[in-house]
Amino acid sequence: MAEKKKLFMQGNEACAEGALYAGCRFYAGYPITPSTEIAEYLSRTLPRVGGKFIQMEDEIASISAIAGASLAGLKSMTATSGPGFSLKQEGLGYACMAEIPCVIVDVMRGGPSTGYPTGPSQSDVMQAKWGTHGDHPVIAVTPAYVQEILHETVRAFNLSEKYRTPVLILFDEIVGHMREPVMLPEEGELEVIDREKPTCPPEEYLPYDAGYEIPPLAAFGEGYRFHVTGLNHKDDGFPTNDPEMIQEGIKRIIRKIDNNKEDIWKNEEHYIDGAEVVVFAYGSTARSAKYAVRELRKKGVKAGLLRALTLWPFPDEALKDACQKARAVVVPELNLGQIVYEVERLVDCHVEGIYRVDGEPINPMQIMEAMEKYS
Repeated sequence: MAEKKKLFMQGNEACAEGALYAGCRFYAGYPITPSTEIAEYLSRTLPRVGGKFIQMEDEIASISAIAGASLAGLKSMTATSGPGFSLKQEGLGYACMAEIPCVIVDVMRGGPSTGYPTGPSQSDVMQAKWGTHGDHPVIAVTPAYVQEILHETVRAFNLSEKYRTPVLILFDEIVGHMREPVMLPEEGELEVIDREKPTCPPEEYLPYDAGYEIPPLAAFGEGYRFHVTGLNHKDDGFPTNDPEMIQEGIKRIIRKIDNNKEDIWKNEEHYIDGAEVVVFAYGSTARSAKYAVRELRKKGVKAGLLRALTLWPFPDEALKDACQKARAVVVPELNLGQIVYEVERLVDCHVEGIYRVDGEPINPMQIMEAMEKYS
């Protein structure tokens, strides 16, 4: 067996490698700091594997292009940062309603507006949940390490294909621009999932067949003709004003995520058993939290860490389990308080947030000081 390839890679480059491994063959995007390296990397590598890369005129066109490419049968991705993510929201809602598999990477930076392009932030996490209007399904993964970005990008494509929905990858400038050793997985080492295709004759195909929780998806050009719209639609894809059909259609696209949370959720726990003070963290901030918890344990503090690798759907069951004996939960975030309110909603103990929006990371000492108050 050939020796596995080990490279010193940037987080954004690892994201691009993960996309290629998952079978991404179409990328459309617009350059924006701090995600641009993803586009640069794929502009060189996609043509070598028979894929297509196109720089679009803006972010709205970019997400529209990946939706179209996905409907034509290609696994598709775009990448952006906060301002571009804001512009993509209408297209994201369209992909949710039309049930189009695609992956959107948001390398978060300081804001609002142009903000701090080269500084880290975690201020898009609520935009990821509620940014597009209406009730819609949301899956968002939040890697914290460069190797993990590669693996979570593959998982994001798998979830997108399996549940026929857009999937978001959220990490911040720190991890996006950090360089760490990465082991490139060999072919077949990681699971790669492709969307389910219809087996019925083309004349019988219904792209939104209510008999399925997740209807099979044909590709345009394969002999199947069907209608796609952002309007509420019938099983055949054409618009409807029927209230019962509208209600059931929206509930179904939510249900396909809610009914499969156990498959979608992914978390990491450290010293959770018997923890009396718990830190809930995600992304780069969880790296500081992990160090803080280890140091506190050396001091005899019963500290624990729950790190979310899937932020949406929110890991409510894991959080409740982790906090059974906790007197307090500390939530460090590179914003002025967003996920902290989800934590407050679910636990019975005191919740304390640690916030920074000055472009600097939350360091372990800040987390340790907050946690020691409850030891």
